[in-house]
Amino acid sequence: MKKINSLKCKVPQLLFNISLNNTSYSSKAIIVSSSSSSFFKPHQKKYSSKFPSFNNSSSFDSLRFYSTNNTVIMSMHNNNTVNNNKKKRQCIGAIDQGTTSTRFMLFDKDDLTEISTYQLNHESYFPKPGWVEQDPMDILRNTIDCMKKACEQYNNNAEEDIEILGIGVTNQRETTILWDSETGLPLCKAIVWNDTRTKDLVDRICKEKAFGDFGKFRQICGLPLSTYFSAVKLKWMIDHYQEVRNAIDRGTCMFGTVDSWIIWNLTGGCKKNNSGGKHVTDVTNASRTMLMNLSTLQWDENMFQVFDVPKGVNFPEIKSSAERYGYIDSDIVDNNPILKGVCISGCIGDQQSATIGQRCFNKGDAKNTYGTGCFVLMNCGEKIVQSNYGLLSTVQYQLGKDAAPVYALEGSVAVAGSGINWLKDNLHFIEKPSDSEVLASKVKDTGGVYFVPAFNGLFSPYWRSDARGAILGITQFTTAAHIVRAMLEAVCFQTHEVLDAMTKDSNVEVTNLMVDGGMIKNKLLMQLQADICQTRVIIPSYSETTVLGAAICSAFGVGIYKDVKDIPLPNKQQIIYNPSITEEETEYKLSKWRKAIEKSLNWVDE
Repeated sequence: MKKINSLKCKVPQLLFNISLNNTSYSSKAIIVSSSSSSFFKPHQKKYSSKFPSFNNSSSFDSLRFYSTNNTVIMSMHNNNTVNNNKKKRQCIGAIDQGTTSTRFMLFDKDDLTEISTYQLNHESYFPKPGWVEQDPMDILRNTIDCMKKACEQYNNNAEEDIEILGIGVTNQRETTILWDSETGLPLCKAIVWNDTRTKDLVDRICKEKAFGDFGKFRQICGLPLSTYFSAVKLKWMIDHYQEVRNAIDRGTCMFGTVDSWIIWNLTGGCKKNNSGGKHVTDVTNASRTMLMNLSTLQWDENMFQVFDVPKGVNFPEIKSSAERYGYIDSDIVDNNPILKGVCISGCIGDQQSATIGQRCFNKGDAKNTYGTGCFVLMNCGEKIVQSNYGLLSTVQYQLGKDAAPVYALEGSVAVAGSGINWLKDNLHFIEKPSDSEVLASKVKDTGGVYFVPAFNGLFSPYWRSDARGAILGITQFTTAAHIVRAMLEAVCFQTHEVLDAMTKDSNVEVTNLMVDGGMIKNKLLMQLQADICQTRVIIPSYSETTVLGAAICSAFGVGIYKDVKDIPLPNKQQIIYNPSITEEETEYKLSKWRKAIEKSLNWVDE
């Protein structure tokens, strides 16, 4: 670290107002952090409008400006403490915490090109049928490791140093974590979004609190009663884990989705004396809990009563998707010089993040992400559209605390990529997921086979937990290739049904479907999707739209972008698939699919 003999700073002093992002603050103190000690103490008198100079023969790391309530409102780093032999490249970081893996990416500030990435997988646990759990500590460790490794990887291969201006977080939604604010440790395993253990609890709540109407609370939160959302997972944890009830009694039980858990830990965790983590979430993640009022964007006391949420549970503060939430604690990243003190300035659920990465900023824009499941979102503008056809009303994004929220309709398909994995792992039809395209291409059609992959029920637009998987139309002619192709078609049929419901709810026809996710590499699947939806399917030039969306949110949060028009356009051409069969052929296929759906219902005894 280079020693500074003379430091001259023009900075506001005690009781002076400073303006940051069009907001005026009253500055209470300036603290200059040194590797040894603080060499500049807060002044105790009121200054006039002149700006003083400071001299000290100590090295320092950063300046932080605090408001009157001790909140850090701006942090300035001393570039002289870093090796200046290299030119600095400014970039934006993004954490992408998904269902099966975590990764960290760095994007160039000017053109959003990817400059470094690192990814780690984590385990899911299936202790009982329908149960899906994850270890929150695994998620946290992998997040930190990916951040450090991506920075190290860049430094090893580049001629210039990097400066991270802000970091965005995007995450698997609905997955629920409870932890203790004193110890910082999880109180139990996380219950993952696709876990269905709460079916009986959902049915009981529906009967006792909603008079048998699963859609009773849509007007408040936009969502139907379902095993899918966080509130019922929280209720189950309280009912079944003594450790959770003990923490509630002590007032130390912290609730959050994965974004809250990550941000709280990265910004200080259980440290004391105002150095602890920031307990926050954003409007998109909060809108997936059933506990946020979709109109006020605040926690709703009526919904707390529906799920019997006790007062001892600490909930995160709901923020916009793009603002300064806090700064990375140096200890959590082992004093990493690139990461410590960096502002976390973006937070958004993974599917909403993909809409930003796809630039779905206009009313009627729609995207489908093909991952473990399928998630279709349509931009509905600044007004909430309540669905009459089994879709979810949700927040798409809010790009700044003073910006208007943008709402969306969403349809969720439970099985997409996981269905291909089932063919690989359970039936051993293929050795790797990419083989599905090769095998399915060996036959010209499914030979009359229809596959309803309702392994744990059906999501949008049916919301039927009593449905189970069915393969129909099998004859002696049927081969593995026909069944694999039928699985690919099933993904497309389910997507079509969601888009059809969106058109009915919004009165807006979908003419282009933007797509992303791992399955878009399957060219046969993309052509089948265009055929079954009778619409253009467009693959973006950069496929990792989810993590890109988090980076864009972060850039808004630190003021790099002020308007969506400021976002750089992609510099490569899109890939477009057009329908290759007639509408009549499509309608015939859809009629057979609807018949197959009927056969899969009412399979689980009440």
